[in-house]
Amino acid sequence: MRVLLVEDEQEMAAWLERALAQSGFVPHHAPDARSAEHLLSRNDYDAVIMDLRLPDKHGLVLLREMRSRGDVTPVLILTAQGALQDRVRGLNLGADDFLSKPFALEELEARLAALVRRSRGHQSPRLVCGSLEYDDESRLFTLGGDLLHLTPREHAALAVLIGRSGMPVEKSHLFNRVFDHDSEANVDAIEVVLHRLRKKLAGSDVHIVTVRGMGYMLESVTEET
Repeated sequence: MRVLLVEDEQEMAAWLERALAQSGFVPHHAPDARSAEHLLSRNDYDAVIMDLRLPDKHGLVLLREMRSRGDVTPVLILTAQGALQDRVRGLNLGADDFLSKPFALEELEARLAALVRRSRGHQSPRLVCGSLEYDDESRLFTLGGDLLHLTPREHAALAVLIGRSGMPVEKSHLFNRVFDHDSEANVDAIEVVLHRLRKKLAGSDVHIVTVRGMGYMLESVTEET
């Protein structure tokens, strides 16, 4: 999935590029509107992530120009917290979704995937591991048919693990997907999140195992037998 990231904050852009690439996206970065226009004229993208406060042109102007020339690429706009006016103007100009800063990486990726599915006319997939199910559209987990109540970090960790169930996920990668890039937490903090998840999965046919030297893996008892 090719994604154009239009973001002038270099640290934020570098973090997002790294994280998106690790998750299987192919990100291209444009630090300003001029670079974005150049890349859009030469490449086809599945989605655009656009910050509004660009150094050479407001993001909504760039969006309006895209739509005026018939470019229907899905656009996810990054806005300041509570920027209602930007949201209203963005909707009127053809924006597809919004995400307020600061945001969780897992939510950004879920929204991107949903945008692309809708643009392609696909139904949202359900990820399954034993009796654990994840609906990517509603972003809800159920265990044995019952809603599984999770904290945001537990939700982010479990979403990564079920997306790669049966395969180990590196500790550092899981940490980066669960904690914000500016978090002061140590990488070992992910073990606390996993401990709480293991307690919530206890007694079911699904568990999180530690794969020595490789990370953590979600698996079901039924898959083992």
